[in-house]
Amino acid sequence: MTRYMPLTGHDCTIPALTIDTQAPLDVLLDAAAYRIRAVTQLLENIAFREELSSDAVVLHDFAQLLAIPLRDGCDLMDVIGRRLSPQAA
Repeated sequence: MTRYMPLTGHDCTIPALTIDTQAPLDVLLDAAAYRIRAVTQLLENIAFREELSSDAVVLHDFAQLLAIPLRDGCDLMDVIGRRLSPQAA
């Protein structure tokens, strides 16, 4: 695993955002949890609203907006999993 892994949510030839795969596990976990929790809290807030009226374009844009931190959190969890798998064996 290379030291700096690009985020998978933004496909480009020169990545501007990367994950330091050698960062302490608690730092990686905290970053992943923060992003996933932010998406979860916002989705729960929307789910418990009695009225939600919006058109398909707005919902599409909103889904894309939420996918960014969720994908970042998944990328961070992937790094954590890779780092822990040799320790589990």
